[in-house]
Amino acid sequence: MRRRRPFRPGPSGSGGHPKDLKGQQIGKWYAMRNKSRNELENRRLNRTQMELGEASMSSEQRNDLRRQYQAEKKDKHEQELRNQIEREQKKPLGSILISEQKKTRIAEILDQRVHAFLERFLEKSRSCKHLPETDFMDEFQQHITGSIMEKLKENPGIRFQGKCDKLDQRLLTELQAKSASSSYQKMQKIRQMLPSMHMRQKILDLIENNQITVISGETGCGKTTQVSQFILDDFIAKSKGSECKIICTQPRRISAIAVAERVACERDEKLGNSVGFQIRLEKTLPRERGSILFCTTGVVLRYMESEPALRQVSHLILDEIHERDITSDFLITVLKDVVQYNSDIKIVLMSATLNADAFSRYYNGAPAINIPGFTHDVQELFLEDVLQITGYQAKKTTPIWVVKRDAYKNREFTEFVQPFIRQLEAKTKYSRDVLNQLIKMESEQLDVNLVFELLRTICRKGHSDGAILVFLPGFGEINKLCNLLTDSHQFPPRRYLIIPLHSQLPTVDQKRIFDPPPQGITKIIIATNIAETSITIDDVTTVIDSGYIKVSNLDPATGIETLKPELVSQANAAQRRGRAGRVQPGVCYHMITSLRYQLLDKFLKPEVLRKRLEDVILLLKMMQLGDAESFLAKLMDPPEAETVKSSLQVLTRLGALNSEEALTPLGYHMAKLPMPAQCSKMLILATIFSCIDPILSVAASLGFKDAYQLSIMEEEFDADRKRQKLAQGTHSDHLCLHYAIRGFEEAREQNQFCREYHLSGPILRQLVQLRKQFAQDLFDMKLISDPDPQSATHNINSENVCIVKAIIAAGLYPNVAVIGKTHPREVHLHSRSGTHEKMILHKKSVLAQNNLFPSPLIVYYLRLKTSKIFVYDASVICPLSLVFFGDQFKIHTRNDNADSFTGVSVNNNIRFRCSPSTALVLNNLVDQLNQILEWYVSHPGFMKWNLDSYDTKVLRLIIDMITTEERQDFDFSDFEDRW
Repeated sequence: MRRRRPFRPGPSGSGGHPKDLKGQQIGKWYAMRNKSRNELENRRLNRTQMELGEASMSSEQRNDLRRQYQAEKKDKHEQELRNQIEREQKKPLGSILISEQKKTRIAEILDQRVHAFLERFLEKSRSCKHLPETDFMDEFQQHITGSIMEKLKENPGIRFQGKCDKLDQRLLTELQAKSASSSYQKMQKIRQMLPSMHMRQKILDLIENNQITVISGETGCGKTTQVSQFILDDFIAKSKGSECKIICTQPRRISAIAVAERVACERDEKLGNSVGFQIRLEKTLPRERGSILFCTTGVVLRYMESEPALRQVSHLILDEIHERDITSDFLITVLKDVVQYNSDIKIVLMSATLNADAFSRYYNGAPAINIPGFTHDVQELFLEDVLQITGYQAKKTTPIWVVKRDAYKNREFTEFVQPFIRQLEAKTKYSRDVLNQLIKMESEQLDVNLVFELLRTICRKGHSDGAILVFLPGFGEINKLCNLLTDSHQFPPRRYLIIPLHSQLPTVDQKRIFDPPPQGITKIIIATNIAETSITIDDVTTVIDSGYIKVSNLDPATGIETLKPELVSQANAAQRRGRAGRVQPGVCYHMITSLRYQLLDKFLKPEVLRKRLEDVILLLKMMQLGDAESFLAKLMDPPEAETVKSSLQVLTRLGALNSEEALTPLGYHMAKLPMPAQCSKMLILATIFSCIDPILSVAASLGFKDAYQLSIMEEEFDADRKRQKLAQGTHSDHLCLHYAIRGFEEAREQNQFCREYHLSGPILRQLVQLRKQFAQDLFDMKLISDPDPQSATHNINSENVCIVKAIIAAGLYPNVAVIGKTHPREVHLHSRSGTHEKMILHKKSVLAQNNLFPSPLIVYYLRLKTSKIFVYDASVICPLSLVFFGDQFKIHTRNDNADSFTGVSVNNNIRFRCSPSTALVLNNLVDQLNQILEWYVSHPGFMKWNLDSYDTKVLRLIIDMITTEERQDFDFSDFEDRW
């Protein structure tokens, strides 16, 4: 058996420098070659100009010709690259070797498959001993044969919970007694100041007389906290409290908690009486009747899987629907069917003023009411004012090559902005330095240093009243600004309380923004758009709006997600401005020019047009909403057909859907687990392969939050070193996550452990809770016999790194990439369509700093385009992991294809050399593995590893082959990547 050489990325050797050159000689060789190429291109361009009559050309015509020539050159180069990629993708990545002794052993085991078939047949026939299997198949059949319409039509006469006179009287007595208390009366005086209170009866009448109502209102009008209370108090006062159960959805977890706490406070209660909340991992439920529950939209959708008609709910309020998040759009569409079969439920849609009419039209002209907002006067200043106030001069110098590259864009921008500059000039209030900066295209870019300078100017001039709220697009900008504030030593803790606010910070940290600071201390909150809506920070008087927001988008053609700062919409800017005038007159600094402000789009694109749809499709299948494309076409803004098609293909390749787009048993299990589709698949397979402990960690981490959040002032180098230590040489970001959670659970001093490894303790605690929740879900689904994540029964193979990574690969497939030899951090994507994107391992990956790998193959969770295409959460795997857990397995022989290639392939273009006998053995094993997995998925129960059955023999054999291969069997000696 030939021992494998480690895979080390390096120079390709194709078209490169002569091998005898060294050091500076190599650099000079490439410089001379490039110079020769440029001279040749210039001669060709000059010849073209002469043929077209250069003397008669204007400068602009010559530039147009040059751009046309460069575009043609680029197209030609890209076509050559595509042709080369197509050729290279047909080349094998290496060889798979199986010894003759092992082949004999495999044949002996596979010969027992006939007996195994009879065993399964007899086992299935003993129905009295296998009621769980029968129950599951009955339940599953209902989901693939029924529809939501049939469920909605069931028991149409059933109304909301019956009236209870005794409870009605008790609720009324409690409300009357409460009304006499001084603390309650004090809160009522505060409520009376809200504009919504002056429209209370109009709102109640509209809701009572219509099944669907649209309520719009500006920031500060009180619709979020007051409308649900109006309804509840009205029902109680009319002795109908027992007939009132209100659910109010919020787009974010922190919003659900914050609003619930505020409403409970206004009612002079603690959470859990008439008001409660429910989000993932946290809940304080209110009483069953006469209550208000604030929750995320996903909670309602999960509830509707079992009770789609919502017959136990009197009022459903959807708040902040103007944000157009994907779950809210989904729920709004489903409710159009619900109201046809449940005439008792009242639907209230609450939105910002700007787009309320769109929701009214979507519900066929549903009546709408607008609540005027109440905010104190807010002075608005723009970039030109900020530059004038601060006297700031950008120090950044642009490289000459960038200036030349962007010369045409700069000219276009100058022509666009010159009329605006002349208007400012006429006002004579802006200096020449300000005008000179605004005429440059760089003025359109976000400058965190300018934000810092503005903060320093505000505080130097004696800012004393109220908090300062800064909106920045992402964690990187928040981190930079916090570092600038700290390093300047001008914002000491004794005078300033600096609080970063980001969606990935734990809830307990985010709650600090609501606490008033001690006397003499100014609170500075540095936030993303999470602080735009629902969250009310009463003491804010100054807002700095960067004018940018980080928005994720999806390219349907390539499936690549992007996350880049974009200009905010008018709706975003209005929400941000409104934060400054809650309690007294305020000021809002927009870090964009007044010209750019006028040209902002009204709204951002709805999330459903910017996201992958796998999880949404699984949800609609679980809710029996029919054909995915047909249902999604009913949304207010339907997604592109290409995006729907791509997501359906992914689910089909994961085995969640069959060729007719129906849920498979595997897909049914996946849809029941509250996590991304890839995570749910790997978790189900982990129950069969008895390695649930590490996979629970991976599923919790990928589907929730990143525990490796650096605190704002930490050094990245030490964090990188500590991640390498945690990974323990496994070449896996996923196992690094698992070891972090394990280390946290085992540590005597958990806070010290988190500090040492730059981890977030609160997030790790949430991940530990998620692991327990997921294990309980698996137990409830009868996939495991013990809900303990560390149960020995279900972790027989958890210490086998090789099989754990193979299970991870099974879930993340077809996200497969090949590590290129040109650079240790470049990754070349294999895709079925033959497209090619160069991707870079993100710097936080434990693979990013390596140059020696056991295999050139990796699987990854996410690829995201910012400045480049980055790969996140990756693990190196060996070929047999793909052979056994991939799809499109195919045998190749020299006689039946034009590639002169003998071996096997998966994913249609990932190929490995092997002998014909090895290929046949692999084919038989893949076939048997698929049959075993299909059986256990469709007949829930747990693999009995203590028995010497045919199934356990096959699985042990596969585990042994994957484990052995990663040590020695895979040979890279013939692998050469020339991309």
